[in-house]
Amino acid sequence: MRKLDFYILKKFLGTFFFAIMLILSISVVFDLAEKIDDFLETNAPLEAILFDYYQNFIPYFANLFTPLFVFIAVIFFTSKMAYDTEIIAILSSGVSFKRLMYPYFMGAAILTAFSYVMGGYIIPPANKVRIDFENTYVKEIRETGMNNIHMQIEPGLFIYMRRYSSYRERGDDFSLEKIDGKDLKFKITAERVSYDSTDGKWIFEDYVRRDFLEDGGMKITKGEKMDTLVNMKPADFKEERKFFETMTNPELDAYITEQRERGVGNIEPYLIEKHRRIASPFSAFILTLIGVSLASRKTRGGMGLHIGVGIALSFSYILFMTISTTFAINGNLSPVVATWLPNFVFAGVGVLLYYRAPK
Repeated sequence: MRKLDFYILKKFLGTFFFAIMLILSISVVFDLAEKIDDFLETNAPLEAILFDYYQNFIPYFANLFTPLFVFIAVIFFTSKMAYDTEIIAILSSGVSFKRLMYPYFMGAAILTAFSYVMGGYIIPPANKVRIDFENTYVKEIRETGMNNIHMQIEPGLFIYMRRYSSYRERGDDFSLEKIDGKDLKFKITAERVSYDSTDGKWIFEDYVRRDFLEDGGMKITKGEKMDTLVNMKPADFKEERKFFETMTNPELDAYITEQRERGVGNIEPYLIEKHRRIASPFSAFILTLIGVSLASRKTRGGMGLHIGVGIALSFSYILFMTISTTFAINGNLSPVVATWLPNFVFAGVGVLLYYRAPK
């Protein structure tokens, strides 16, 4: 690397970390002002506020804002270099615009790797602590039950529940079916089911078991209560608040595979999260390309014009991402397309601005 590369890389990373620390400081102040009444009302310990909540709040939002502030950092210091005629001096010395991009992309690669590792392996365990703190001291637990549950819990073993209540940890109108090929082997129906956490068994209340015999006959068994081991957990029937945010990449992949094998259909939020953890860090390259191409030109509007256009493009990217993921959750768009479409569209914008940039 040349001295020029170190110079640009130092400005890039320095501006980024300064900007992200500044916005995080403001975010902490506003968040504290919003939640201080909850902290006082619930007698939240100071140690828990500092280390369970804010120690995990800061990296979560830092990673969330990383693509946006990569773009703003590039716009800010490149625009300043342009108005100090440093860009003109660099290009006049024989350095091509393409070569000028090298340290920018090196900085983008560092921040992309940083964001990917943080978002996929470090922040999810921290989110468990942060969300647990919020559920305890800030707001009521938002776990809710599920309705009309159809699920394959093992190959050939299917369950149905009309309603599962997370608060009571009880299911109503339950049925369990064992199917071998095209043959129904047995079916158990129960008015209610509940989970016994002491021995890990499910309790079927007011149940009827029908065993279908090979000779075409049927054996019926009834009872008030039956304990049995079934491959399902109460957590399978809870819609926890942003549950996917607490899973590392391997855990998220394993969960998606398990839900697919069980025949669960509503896994789009988890697929979106999986692909977002790759697409969002990668967007640093695209936003860097747009930022350099846009801010390297000297215009009459000054640095303020560059920053204004940059912020407008940033919010356009966020809006585009929000709309596309909404379509994916509703089942109208593939999660892969939803998370990568904004990157492809803005990559086209970046290439267009690159060819129009001063060379």
